[in-house]
Amino acid sequence: MKRLALTLPFAALMLLTPALSAEDAVPDDGTRWWRHVQALASDEMEGRGTGTPGYDKAAAYVIDAFQSLGLKPMGTDGYKQPVAFVEQVIQSDRSSAVLRGPNGETPLAVPGDLIFSGGGGPVPEQIDAPMVFAGYGLHLPDEGHDDFAGLDLAGKIVVVVSGGPSTISGALKSHARSERAKYLASKGAVGLISLVTPGQVEIPWARRVNLAGAPALYYADAALRESDRPFLNAQIDPARSQLVFEGSGHDFAAIAKAADASAPIAGFPLAQRLSARVAATRRGLSSPNLIAVMPGSDPQLRDEYVVLSAHLDGYGIGTPVKGDAIYNGAFDNASGVASLLEIARALQQAPQKPKRSILFAIVTAEEKGLLGSRYFARRPTVPADAMVADLNFDMALPIFPLTSVTPIGYDQSSLGDDASAVGAAMNLPITPDPFPDRNVFIRSDQYAFIRQGIPALFFKYGFKAGTPKAVVEKAWRAHLYHSPFDDLNQPVMPAETAKLNAYVTAVALRVANAPARPTWNADSFFRRFAQ
Repeated sequence: MKRLALTLPFAALMLLTPALSAEDAVPDDGTRWWRHVQALASDEMEGRGTGTPGYDKAAAYVIDAFQSLGLKPMGTDGYKQPVAFVEQVIQSDRSSAVLRGPNGETPLAVPGDLIFSGGGGPVPEQIDAPMVFAGYGLHLPDEGHDDFAGLDLAGKIVVVVSGGPSTISGALKSHARSERAKYLASKGAVGLISLVTPGQVEIPWARRVNLAGAPALYYADAALRESDRPFLNAQIDPARSQLVFEGSGHDFAAIAKAADASAPIAGFPLAQRLSARVAATRRGLSSPNLIAVMPGSDPQLRDEYVVLSAHLDGYGIGTPVKGDAIYNGAFDNASGVASLLEIARALQQAPQKPKRSILFAIVTAEEKGLLGSRYFARRPTVPADAMVADLNFDMALPIFPLTSVTPIGYDQSSLGDDASAVGAAMNLPITPDPFPDRNVFIRSDQYAFIRQGIPALFFKYGFKAGTPKAVVEKAWRAHLYHSPFDDLNQPVMPAETAKLNAYVTAVALRVANAPARPTWNADSFFRRFAQ
């Protein structure tokens, strides 16, 4: 049963964020946006898990909103673009893991010490392989950095640590992390174990253990998967990571200190090998992306599309926390879907109509690895070369005043100029990503479009590291993110999101009405995907 009163595990959020009151309910202060959030994050939607009845109820709500806004269907089945998946659930009680080294065997509790990932493709049922440490695990030879150079990877489980050199952009480090399992599989490696330093922990390990039983997904169509064979992906508790280094002459604490300082970290063979048995159940399911279009007003430009994206799915019903098993996903990401619906309303009512068409992509399975957006970006329902930009909403946290914006990716394409110009006009300057090693660049749906060569932005509230806002944001991630407490009982500032919605509406209009389509910056690594 959901809580009837607001209970938060930290005080900082309360200090900076007043709750919504009846006096605030005026038409232009985000009230409509909040009503959408209330509907999409209600218990009735059961957390909107991909392929569940709750997701389908939320999809029906979005389709009704599309119709009421006069948006035209652009899916393969009306507004829907169904995507076929295989759901894979790791059976931790039937799985096991043991480290074997010079001093004998060390059992690892699953998932207490080690968590197996079920995403990407079928997990190997059994594995017994030596391990090699590969520093940050970044393969960027064109940038003069390759942590895998000189290491024997064939038949190995590769161990990597979080972070990376400060001389490499956060976007590029994120991209390398996203691609490394595919690269390692191509080199004959059989698995990847990711370590996080205690100083870089975002979600406490105990909460990660709670999420370990959540269903994972991969594409039913093997041609869309990253690897054509089973590949092991796992994480180890930071408090137990030293076990991996036993007998190697190296110390995890020293490695973590270097990683936190972005210092160089060399790779080396490990004395331990991992023997594991991974049990999993699998079943097929389907879940739709929802695609709608607002036709452009210009005869010459209407066949080009500015995509506005947000993911509808959440974590569904999961491990209970304090008696609550519904992971409502109010800010992640009912809020983003609600913003797109309000932006659609604003564009319909704007005196200056978009010259290019606006394509609304409300996608599925983001929480499972951007699967819905990757499917759409690779198999779009409009000509692929007609999509000129993607503007993405995901978990823009309305928990402190909006005084600046962080459009992730603004430094990669001409969209950054658009974002900056609109921000100057609206007194919302751009603040760079305060935590570039968090992988934000690859953790939402805009990255699926970037991989297809389409310039993109991902909008966040701006704040700087070391400020009170950063403290509040970090506390929210530690205690509410991906938990049942990201619900309708938390403090919220709808009027601040109304400001962000207006900002993104202006950016969308500027891009849609520009004579030329957006271009990648000459020095952007990602412009290669457009060639």
